[in-house]
Amino acid sequence: MSELTFATHPADRGRAALVPDTNIYILNSADRLEPRVVALLDGSLQFHCSVCLAELAVGVANYSPEAEDWPKVRDLYADLFATVPSHRILVPDDETWTAAGVVAGTLARTQGFQPHQREQCLNDALIYLTAAKAGIPLLTANRVEFDLIEQLAPGGAVLHV
Repeated sequence: MSELTFATHPADRGRAALVPDTNIYILNSADRLEPRVVALLDGSLQFHCSVCLAELAVGVANYSPEAEDWPKVRDLYADLFATVPSHRILVPDDETWTAAGVVAGTLARTQGFQPHQREQCLNDALIYLTAAKAGIPLLTANRVEFDLIEQLAPGGAVLHV
């Protein structure tokens, strides 16, 4: 008899799957998303890219503990990280890393990106390609860069807010 290694919860069936981009987490936590986007997020089965989670962790770690709202920010993201189910974390594989490097390098050259833009483009290419490989649409507020990435690596689905 084979073992059942993964099963979705009955409440998850029929829900649209999405991968939120880093900016979606940030805009949502700041209550800066339109109600229709919040409803889409709330009604979706969310998968989380490890690259986005790392970008959020960098932002939180870089946030000053001396800031007045530090406890609120810390707690908000600690709660977010605590609620992400490990079976819904998407991690780029070796092939995805290489493809993302080609996409980011090509865009850096053709668009004249500065060093900090190259790093951000690599992260965005990783996020897009990881979601595409999983067959799950990416939800983002970053239309310009993801439009460029999609042109070089068609096949993924991007929903822009």
